[in-house]
Amino acid sequence: MTRGYDFSTVPTMLQMCVIVCLLSAAVSQSSNSSSKRSRNFPIHSSQLVCSLPGPAGPPGYPGAPGPPGSMGPMGPPGLDGPDGKDGEKGEKGNGGDPGRPGNLGKPGVKGREGVIGKAGPRGLKGLRGSPGVAGKQGQKGDLGDRGQQGAPGGCNCGTAARSAFSVAVTKSYPKERMPIHFSRILLNEGNHYNASSGKFVCEIPGVYYFTYDITLANKHLAIGLVHNGQYKIKTFDANTGNHDVASGSTVLHLKQSDQVWLQIFYSEQNGLFFDPFWTDSTFTGFLIYADQEFLSEADKKANTKDDS
Repeated sequence: MTRGYDFSTVPTMLQMCVIVCLLSAAVSQSSNSSSKRSRNFPIHSSQLVCSLPGPAGPPGYPGAPGPPGSMGPMGPPGLDGPDGKDGEKGEKGNGGDPGRPGNLGKPGVKGREGVIGKAGPRGLKGLRGSPGVAGKQGQKGDLGDRGQQGAPGGCNCGTAARSAFSVAVTKSYPKERMPIHFSRILLNEGNHYNASSGKFVCEIPGVYYFTYDITLANKHLAIGLVHNGQYKIKTFDANTGNHDVASGSTVLHLKQSDQVWLQIFYSEQNGLFFDPFWTDSTFTGFLIYADQEFLSEADKKANTKDDS
């Protein structure tokens, strides 16, 4: 960078030149006076003229750069710039991992009991249960009238294997899950049906046929045939506003002391109806054939008795 001259000092320099010229003139005059006394010295006129400053010379070369200054203090923070524009919506991210299952909630309020559905398909036959404990022997009854004389001797198989019953109810709407008492006796061959308990008790082991026809009204009916505490068949009949009949039948192999009865198997589904003037509900069963082992033993006992 070219550096120029400062012309503000020119008047001061002129004053100094004038003073120098005046002093030169005074010295020159004093010298002249002295020379008159002694000797003369010639003075050129050019020695009495004051020199004026000449024109500015060419700019000099730039000096060497100075050392870097120390770091200045930190300035105040600038003003906040304007908010930028919202960016474009990004692509949908991948789904996160499923969270852990929450804690088990409290059980809700128990709902109302639903309508009974249709009966499902019949299941497989279950294992035979163990026979129940035999009841205590009752008191000996009064001696009956002497019977008529029997036919001449022979095979006793037919007289030893006879068991059948047919009974009817005399009350409507029996209790649920209890043996239904069929207190009206139509037939009780061998007295194997107990009207007090409502149960048939097997005395002759063999194959039996059981059937029931039940009149219902005003309620649904859910009735089942029970063998030693296990349901063998179940029947459900819905009340449609009219009287209806529910029926069922089956064949069972019974051992001695086995028990069979009917009972309502669902709460408030005891629509069994009785009317002495125009409707009945019956329960029937009879022996189809006895076990051969039992017949052989019965014949043996009968022949031994005859021989004695």
